Amino acid sequence: MKRGVTVRVVGPLQWIVYPALIAVAVTLLLATPVELFGLSLPEPVVPMVLAFAWPLIRPSWVAPLVLFALGLFLDIFWGGQGLLGMWALALLAVYAVVLGARSFLIGQDTAVLFIWYASCSALAFLIAYAIVSLKAGNMPSILALIGQVVPTLLLFPFASRMVEEFDDGDVRFR
Repeated sequence: MKRGVTVRVVGPLQWIVYPALIAVAVTLLLATPVELFGLSLPEPVVPMVLAFAWPLIRPSWVAPLVLFALGLFLDIFWGGQGLLGMWALALLAVYAVVLGARSFLIGQDTAVLFIWYASCSALAFLIAYAIVSLKAGNMPSILALIGQVVPTLLLFPFASRMVEEFDDGDVRFR
């Protein structure tokens, strides 16, 4: 007797809505005023994981809208001081770059994906740094920037896991 092949259909709820809610929750959690040995919790740009993984999983018109909303959330939550839209622009720039390189990145080794993730993160932080510098009229602290870049880079395993988990989730898009 021949068994049927089951197809796991992954909808936007699983690969867009839940990860976006998790990104908001983790951002809120890491913003708690907890200090260990005089150091506060890191504040990575958690939606960077989504901006990198979503175009590799499946191009969609919903994902950029959610990234825009997440970027506005970060701007408001971190007190953007008149910089509303800065993180939205940075996240959408990452999404656009990865979407443009999607055909090259699909099926690449994890090391190649990490290099692209680091490069895209550098692009996003460069955009944010330039906007803050222009708005403030002086250069922000490089140490503070590094303190946000490094934890963001350490989130790469989550982006890699998302791509691996959801990439083969729906064979209709191959």
